[in-house]
Amino acid sequence: MAVAQVETRRHGASPGIRGADRNGDEVNGGLKIGQLARQVGVTAKAIRFYEAKRVLPRPTRGANGYRLYGQGAVETLTFVKQAAGLGLTLAEIREIIAIRQGGGPPCRHVRRLLQDKARELDVKLRDLIEMRRLIRRSLAAWSRASWRRAVVCPHIEGQREAGGARAR
Repeated sequence: MAVAQVETRRHGASPGIRGADRNGDEVNGGLKIGQLARQVGVTAKAIRFYEAKRVLPRPTRGANGYRLYGQGAVETLTFVKQAAGLGLTLAEIREIIAIRQGGGPPCRHVRRLLQDKARELDVKLRDLIEMRRLIRRSLAAWSRASWRRAVVCPHIEGQREAGGARAR
């Protein structure tokens, strides 16, 4: 369910910029950056970063020059936060948003992205498990390691001879 729909059900009003007026969250027709940040759970610095990276559209400006954000910014930032939590990059998130803004459903594209992410994680997980195995082998051999002359540390340098280190 979209954030605007949730807000509509919670407050009993139509979605959009005006919904927050009742709570005193809006000033001159929009949320200020700090208010938006608190509402979504990000920092003002993150919001400015998302604007610079064109993930979030530039806000309108009040007469005082303050950035003013509407309900669309709340919804977009909520999506960005959730998508980033799934490991999507800002470039991927920007592309998904562009597909939606172009009128198309981005779900098929998102599915492919998430399938790719899952495969990448599988590879990383296998690599991490192998690295943990090598570290444990090295620690187990610690007391048996010869104290031969080494450039830096015989415990690490001896791993090559024991077949423990892999080149990457």
